[in-house]
Amino acid sequence: MDTLGLRALLGAHVVTDDKETADLARMRDAAAALAEPFSRHQGGAHFTGSAVVVTPDGARTCLVHHAKLKRWLQPGGHADVADGGDMSRTALREAAEETGCRVVLHPTAPRPLDVDVHDIPARKDEPGHQHLDVRYLVVAENPEALAHHPAESFGARWLTWDEALAAADEPPLRRMLEKARACAQGR
Repeated sequence: MDTLGLRALLGAHVVTDDKETADLARMRDAAAALAEPFSRHQGGAHFTGSAVVVTPDGARTCLVHHAKLKRWLQPGGHADVADGGDMSRTALREAAEETGCRVVLHPTAPRPLDVDVHDIPARKDEPGHQHLDVRYLVVAENPEALAHHPAESFGARWLTWDEALAAADEPPLRRMLEKARACAQGR
């Protein structure tokens, strides 16, 4: 997927609240305007992919305690050249790396499940910027293999939906988890 594919993907996404509406508009503009939308070196903002990982029965989801942000979040991160601009590949790769599980896209969930623009604070080695996050629902084929990646997180846990929603510290994270729960439980 190149930027044309990304623009088509974003063009078909259905939003559920005002924040997601504004974020989707920002992402559509960025997909058309950024010189290197999939590069973490793109100044100001770049696209990332993340995943809500669920057990095969849809009863639990995994959150990882992000090492740099020190928050419980869904697995996700920067696109690699090998992803070819396909944000679902980025989300699947990141979910597998950060959980140790074999993951596949959920068969009936919208693709993407959710979109979000969020600020990443400046650190000594990089200025503050925005992540234009394209989010997917994925299924862990082997949930018993759950193990966190020490370079990425302080831990990874399977949580019930209520536990995950209680750990969610911002409305866009809760929105995404609610969407994921509805899909994972066939609602």
